Amino acid sequence: MAYQDVASVGIQDGPAGRRAIPSLAPAAVAVAADGSRSAVSWGAVLAGAAGAAALSLILLILGVGLGLSAVSPWARDGVSASTFGVGSILWITLTQIAASGMGGYLAGRLRTRWADTAGDEIYFRDTAHGFLAWAVASLATAAMLGSAIGGIVGTGAKAGGAAAAAAGAMGAASAVAMAPAGATPDPVGYHADALFRRDPSATTAPATTEAPPLAEVGRIFAASGRAPTLPLDDTRYLGQLVAQRTGLSQADAEKRVTDTYTRLQTALNDAQGRARDAADRARKASAYASLWLFISLLAGAFVASFFATWGGRQRDL
Repeated sequence: MAYQDVASVGIQDGPAGRRAIPSLAPAAVAVAADGSRSAVSWGAVLAGAAGAAALSLILLILGVGLGLSAVSPWARDGVSASTFGVGSILWITLTQIAASGMGGYLAGRLRTRWADTAGDEIYFRDTAHGFLAWAVASLATAAMLGSAIGGIVGTGAKAGGAAAAAAGAMGAASAVAMAPAGATPDPVGYHADALFRRDPSATTAPATTEAPPLAEVGRIFAASGRAPTLPLDDTRYLGQLVAQRTGLSQADAEKRVTDTYTRLQTALNDAQGRARDAADRARKASAYASLWLFISLLAGAFVASFFATWGGRQRDL
């Protein structure tokens, strides 16, 4: 055991002829006892973290209720998407500040009194107590709301893929119709049907009444991929099929094939553009949500540390 200083060591007066025995003064005992005590009051930290996590959960549930009451699936009803996003950011930030402030104050107010400790050291310990309470509360909240946090972080990839699929489907639905059973898939099916529509101005009767080879037309269109024009051989062959079933001349039939293929490529490009725009909007929304969540958590850590010093001062009064 270490002594505080030389003045705290006294000499006991022993009987004559015996060596004096050193004794410890009360100050040395106090220093030794204070040095063996932990600088962290974990009970106060856990109490503050529990209070912060509970208040955060309550406020989040309230925010969900208010948000659902403000939006509407009907057009021109409820708040806009931008207003809803700003409101969500402000509510999350308010939740972090309120919950972290209460947790930090509890951690500082409930910690044990540190006797014979310098003021700067007390200020540092109170700040650390507030930060620890915020950290434990944040981890507990993330554990309870793990699916929600993961949804926010992964919104860019998940929503981007869903938006791309939805945009592509909507783009195809707006430009093409549903293909009959057994025919080629949209959007090729609609344009394949359009190839074999009889022209009212045609004077020549169709050479055959057989059903149009829609599946074959679809395979030819698909084999061309995203090329701007069909190969010449495919254009000539499809023109023969169209001429046999519509009464058009070979030249007019080939022109119809070229025009139909151009419209198909335009529809596919438009759908792809809408899908990319939707995916980009989802990516930006995910990035903004992650950045604002980081800012709100950082503000919560600062508020918890500050309120812990306030609670510590109230404790030592």
